[in-house]
Amino acid sequence: MGLENYLELLGGLALFLFGMNMMSQNLEKAAGSGLRKMLNALTKNKYLGLVVGALFTMVIQSSSATTVMAVGLVNTGLMNLTQSVGVIFGANIGTTITAQLIAFKLTKAAPVLLFIGIALMLFVKKKTVKRIGAVILGFGLLFFGLNTMSSAMKPLRTMPEFISLMTRFETPILGVLVGMFMTMIIQSSSASIGILQALSMQGAITFEGAIFIVLGTNIGTCITAVLAAVGTNKNARRAALIHLMFNIFGSLFMIGVVTFIPQIKGWIQSWSPGDVTRQIANSHLVFNVVATAVFLPLSGLLVRISRKVIRGEDPVREPEKLVYIEEHLFATPTIVVGQMIKEVERMGMIVEQCIQNAVQAFIEKDQEMIDQVLSDEGVTDFLNHEITHYLVKANELDLSPGDAKIIGAMYHVVNDLERIGDHAENIAEFAQVRIDNKLPFTEKAIEELKLMSSKVFDLLKRANEIFKDTDTQRANTEIAPLEQEIDDYEKELRMEHIGRLNSRACVPRSGTIFIEILSNLERVADHSTNVAYSVLEDS
Repeated sequence: MGLENYLELLGGLALFLFGMNMMSQNLEKAAGSGLRKMLNALTKNKYLGLVVGALFTMVIQSSSATTVMAVGLVNTGLMNLTQSVGVIFGANIGTTITAQLIAFKLTKAAPVLLFIGIALMLFVKKKTVKRIGAVILGFGLLFFGLNTMSSAMKPLRTMPEFISLMTRFETPILGVLVGMFMTMIIQSSSASIGILQALSMQGAITFEGAIFIVLGTNIGTCITAVLAAVGTNKNARRAALIHLMFNIFGSLFMIGVVTFIPQIKGWIQSWSPGDVTRQIANSHLVFNVVATAVFLPLSGLLVRISRKVIRGEDPVREPEKLVYIEEHLFATPTIVVGQMIKEVERMGMIVEQCIQNAVQAFIEKDQEMIDQVLSDEGVTDFLNHEITHYLVKANELDLSPGDAKIIGAMYHVVNDLERIGDHAENIAEFAQVRIDNKLPFTEKAIEELKLMSSKVFDLLKRANEIFKDTDTQRANTEIAPLEQEIDDYEKELRMEHIGRLNSRACVPRSGTIFIEILSNLERVADHSTNVAYSVLEDS
């Protein structure tokens, strides 16, 4: 091979990787919230996690991205180790789809795919269609790059030195090491398999020479998840370790199977006689499916080993800390939007408890509860600042129209929740004034506050539920009547209180605080209504 061939090989590899990346990113964006719903379907059932992991990887065309995402979700506490095992195992099956697509050898169709993709991106205004065009363009670039690599490698099939080298790869240890290090450098097992398939198209590598390299790629692909686990909590590091153990043990197991049952190679070859490219793709599929079938029932053992290797538990998180949002999740915009929704839901629960504690602190003259409210209000301020920061960052991503609307709605929701926290703080401060000055309140006034606050609590609770479930029907039918009932009751209580003041049944300073608390509760109802109506803006 001359310099021209090497340059052609590098250019082809660049196009191949760029096309794969373009296809992956735009498939993810086109799928939009469907990916989030897929993840939300996860339960502790590792078999369901296996299906979700496989389907997710088929869509985004990257087992590394799926595994990194799983590590990130374990780190945030959204996914436990049992769930992550299923997703990680499923990713290994889902990633085989890329090799199967390459085996169709659509290199001659690449120019047509490029033309269609460019046409859709340039001449169609609809964003969804543009993304589909980008997927087609990426698919075309992938095959164009594959064809370029294959052409560059053509001289290799007649080079005695290269043929001798390829023969050595039939040795299990050498083949596995080559596949492992090649994938660690490229950080994509699909790309490594694609290079093997490009070699096979020129007859530069045999199935026997490729089979152990394929097994090595499974180990090499773990490097991405291992790097992603640096600096995360212990459970996230355990998830990365489980991924590493599964791929190492799975590869060793399959090496043993291929070595001691050589007939399996002939069986795989018999599916597509004479087509080494398809044989490589099929071996990749068979190895990953068999390894998963063997080790998934043993996943509990892998979890226990990971706990033995990485001992102890992380300290309890400080309240003023984001639980669901992490920087590295921004590589997967759809997942980030889902995580932000969960962070806002968490803020809603904190605010709900905050306002309840504030009223209870006033009624029961509870100093500890006052302190708790003031502490929780500091958390809501922190969450408002941090979530807004990440909403701005997410808004800069190339989001689907639906996700962009959700981000826009969350700006308002976070602000409304923070304002509810402020009103809880105001009520807690009135409770402090009541305690410090030993201000009297009539039983009638306390009962009225209890009833008013119960109505407001009900509205806030429903608003949070509506936001969580994106329940537009409840937002349309339940909220307006409740808000109107609270407004009417607040006016009624004001009039009755004026009557108590006129009859001197109430101390003026106590009366002022009573009116202020009513006003704060009414404002909580207004902000709660805004939270509920945010799902209507999103729809």
